[in-house]
Amino acid sequence: MTERAMQESTLLLLTALADAPRHGYALIKEIDAISGGRVAMRTGTLYGALDRLLQQGLIEVAAEEVIDGRARRSYALTGAGRDVLATEAERLRAVAAEAQRRLGGPAAHTRRALA
Repeated sequence: MTERAMQESTLLLLTALADAPRHGYALIKEIDAISGGRVAMRTGTLYGALDRLLQQGLIEVAAEEVIDGRARRSYALTGAGRDVLATEAERLRAVAAEAQRRLGGPAAHTRRALA
């Protein structure tokens, strides 16, 4: 997964799980918050992605409970998931830093605006 850019939905899901385990509905809300409302993950997409990340060993089921007769699972990052997310975050940081450098950085932009 680290050889190519991570899909945004995967990045958002792993990020949403980085600080605490969450169940499906909480993940949908957290992804909405992280993306500033730009990404509205549908239930089918979410659970397909969760199944894939479970198979890849990047997340695990943290808890299962029955509420109103329905099973509810909470998911958490595994150590491997945390490592993959950290690697992707560093890759994105490096790309953003290079973009800023090539654009002249925030200070250069401010100097041009004042000139």
